[in-house]
Amino acid sequence: MISLVDNTQLVINADLTNTSFLLDFYKISYKFSTNGKMGYGQGYYDFNEGGLMFASPNQLIFTDNEEGIEYFGFTLLFHPDFIRNYPLGKNIKKYGFFSYDTNEALHLSDSEKTTIIGLLTSIDNELHTAIDEMSQDVIVSYIDVLLNYSNRFYKRQFITRKTVSHDLLLKVEETLDNYLNNAETLKKGLPTVDFLASQINVSTHYLSDMLRNLTGQNAQQHIHSKLIEKSKDSLISTNLSVAEIAYQLGFEYPQSFSKLFKKKTNLTPLEFKNSLN
Repeated sequence: MISLVDNTQLVINADLTNTSFLLDFYKISYKFSTNGKMGYGQGYYDFNEGGLMFASPNQLIFTDNEEGIEYFGFTLLFHPDFIRNYPLGKNIKKYGFFSYDTNEALHLSDSEKTTIIGLLTSIDNELHTAIDEMSQDVIVSYIDVLLNYSNRFYKRQFITRKTVSHDLLLKVEETLDNYLNNAETLKKGLPTVDFLASQINVSTHYLSDMLRNLTGQNAQQHIHSKLIEKSKDSLISTNLSVAEIAYQLGFEYPQSFSKLFKKKTNLTPLEFKNSLN
């Protein structure tokens, strides 16, 4: 149900490394030194500086067969059933980083490394202690704290990598503007979070978490805000009807547009238009 692996103690069979596999476990890995590669999904983890990486059950993982391959760090594996009867069993789904892409790993400062390694060491000590009725409770508590720290450190990473994050924010704005100003793309319907994430080459969860930290809005809310701003321009500067504006923006039904506008502004589109006259 749970295992903590010290990768320095592994003897790797090179014949088995060039393979892909699915795990039934949650996987949290801290790699602080390596000259090999490990894949996840469609890409490779960047281990050059080390980092903390997360995978949910049934996500594709693969390794690359390279001469002299080395992985130094720890890997924590735990089955969903191990935490199922605890609040963490439900709350773990709130941690979006289990669905981040390979280039979105958590890079730790020295003090953060000390914290993470300390928690992993505590879990390891508990696993090597005689099992009693409190063992599972204690270990699940450590995992809970580990994930809370990881969440904190990711929020720090969004802040300390502001240049990268702001560049992505500019790409988001540019992508949405180009989409909403192009009649051909709008014929395909409203812009989606999946579309936006694919255009700037990040995962949907990472995009929403990044935007939430920068703007206070997730990706879907950001798209809605753009739609409202665009519709306000049309309501003010054109004589188009509400229905025409809705279709122009990619809405399939005018009622959906009016409902969103009312939700975001507390006014109907016509009330907004009349308030400016």
